[in-house]
Amino acid sequence: MAQGQQRNRALFRGAEQALDRFKYEVAQELGIQVPQDGYWGDMPTRLTGAVGGHMVRRMIALAEQQLAQQGTLPPVSQQIPGQQTR
Repeated sequence: MAQGQQRNRALFRGAEQALDRFKYEVAQELGIQVPQDGYWGDMPTRLTGAVGGHMVRRMIALAEQQLAQQGTLPPVSQQIPGQQTR
């Protein structure tokens, strides 16, 4: 990460390491050759964006699944108009 761009910090201990492992797992699933030295700056934006996008999709799906199991999803009448429901 470039100097001066360190505003995004993990809120919980161990979260950075877990997200890093998750990043490599998603990249492997997508068939993206991960850099051996850990520096992603030489990779095309399209590839790194794909990894980040898939990470977000999986985290949202997991959160939705957990909310559904807890029974805390809002009723359909209270959901945002135009929002897709699953």
